[in-house]
Amino acid sequence: MAKKTAGGGQPSTIEIMITAIAAMLEDLGHVAVGARSPIPGSAAHLARARSGGRLRVSILGSRKHSSFTEGARELFDCAGQGRIDAFFLSGGQIDGQANINLVGVGDIAAYPRAQARFPGSFGSAYLYFVVPRVILFHQEHSPRVLVPQVDFISAPGVSAPEVYRPGGPHALVTSLCVFHFDRERARFRLASTHPGVSTADVRAATGFDYDDAADLPVTPAPDAETLRLLRTDVAMTIAETYPAFAATAWGIGRD
Repeated sequence: MAKKTAGGGQPSTIEIMITAIAAMLEDLGHVAVGARSPIPGSAAHLARARSGGRLRVSILGSRKHSSFTEGARELFDCAGQGRIDAFFLSGGQIDGQANINLVGVGDIAAYPRAQARFPGSFGSAYLYFVVPRVILFHQEHSPRVLVPQVDFISAPGVSAPEVYRPGGPHALVTSLCVFHFDRERARFRLASTHPGVSTADVRAATGFDYDDAADLPVTPAPDAETLRLLRTDVAMTIAETYPAFAATAWGIGRD
């Protein structure tokens, strides 16, 4: 298994996740990132560096890395106009149809006595419908998170054929692997496993069913130049918006 904290010459699990997400962004024009998405935010900045600055990156809550003057309202307007190519979502639960749960688990109707509460849906359902490439992510890959069916659907992964929906799930990146989402079949396909992770590891840790690829590759680990970018330029850039993450992942800002 890859190390879970950065250090030395070996890539961490976080760095492998960031590199995998960045590879999905380099052909795009404008990527938006939420205020609580440091791994996708790092991936967006890595993809921007690799594109020579061509990729536009807008991070909510950032003073330096967002052109939005009205925050989420302007993000929603841009997305509705087709001016956002990719966005990122996570959830307390994600199921095999790419439904996400950002509300809570257990008997949600019994709130505030529900088993657990999550931060809330905010604009996730809207963005899931209008952004063409929504990449799901989660650092915890376990049956507790990747469930057969979410307890509450904050944002649906699929819609009825008659529903106009230009957006939807593209992939799911976790600490163990990368899944691609087949919108026609409404299910995930295992696309790669991270270095040191077996297909049996993924199957045992996943609560929903999915398809296997015939010749399953290993998720590409970041090369020396990518690691240099991550641990210098990207780390310093992302620290402006996500200082706690930069400190944990790369030691930026620590005394």
